[in-house]
Amino acid sequence: MRINGHSHLLPYPEQIPDFMRDNEIFWIDKDRRYMLQKGWKRPVTDSSFFLEEKLEWMDRNKIDHAVILNLSQLYGNGLRITDMKKVLRFQNDFNADVQRDHGDRFTCGFVVHAGFVQGAIWEIERCVNELGLKVLCLPTHYMDTIGVWRTIFEKETEPLLECANDLGLAVEVHPYDGEKFIKLENVSWRFHLVWMLAQCADAYHFYTLNGYHEKFPNIRTCFAHGGQLAHISLGRRIQGFDGRPDLFEGKVHPRSAVGHPNIFFDTLVHDVDSLDLMVKRGGTNSIFVGLDDPYPLGEMESESQSSYPGKLLDLCVQRGVINQSQHDAMWCDNVLSWLGEETGKALKERLQKVQSQD
Repeated sequence: MRINGHSHLLPYPEQIPDFMRDNEIFWIDKDRRYMLQKGWKRPVTDSSFFLEEKLEWMDRNKIDHAVILNLSQLYGNGLRITDMKKVLRFQNDFNADVQRDHGDRFTCGFVVHAGFVQGAIWEIERCVNELGLKVLCLPTHYMDTIGVWRTIFEKETEPLLECANDLGLAVEVHPYDGEKFIKLENVSWRFHLVWMLAQCADAYHFYTLNGYHEKFPNIRTCFAHGGQLAHISLGRRIQGFDGRPDLFEGKVHPRSAVGHPNIFFDTLVHDVDSLDLMVKRGGTNSIFVGLDDPYPLGEMESESQSSYPGKLLDLCVQRGVINQSQHDAMWCDNVLSWLGEETGKALKERLQKVQSQD
């Protein structure tokens, strides 16, 4: 079985509430060519952004199941609280509908805003207990109630992790909005190509320094895009921790998180050497396939890049970075481990039943 642990889905234009379009928060043009926000637009680069086309794309590429994350444009940062609550509820209800109607093909995530902790806890409980969603999507950084940007993993947000821990959730940490707090000109796609990876590494830095991988043993946290810079920066973090202990009083040594069974990374690092480093750092059990489809930085069909979904793992087998058994586990069992025993077991049984019927 092949399960894609990192996928995205756009609503059809007519599914987006009028208030989001009227207030220029987020919408899709009627021709499905662009996704838009006030002062921003991005081309819809593949028809598989949408549900029916996504299903066809999955069938064509022999992908049995996908984990649908929330849209980064709907984190709600900077919105008035009333708009933010409605936007996040729309996203979560949309994902819940997709999972309810197509549970054999999709497991869907939900999103909360960490700046409003009690409201976020209520939304977590609603999404889990009423909507049946079990994947909590968090941004690497969020804007607090006084307009300050903060990492998602800090003392103020611990109640969210406590709630997720009590409910045994899978957690996905994804970067976005870097151009809003990193004071550089937005040119040459630098925030997607460089700074998103730094945002992931920053979130990982504080997740592990605060010892949340041990403090909250019932959650399994995945860092998107392979947490790429988190691996290459390990030596520097250890050097800093050991060289300036005065700056890390009460913190946990970076080595403690390496290879931890509750920390996961997807495979979306684009080259064999990067994935090789991930394997050498923490083994293969913590890595699962994430295609980030259908974004152009995802692993999509591309003649110019001679690419296709799953190419990187195939190359890793060819070059001896992983063996075929590890390759297969990254496509299936490792994703199920991240989703959790209860969710993973139910999903595996459902997929096996569908395959036997086919």
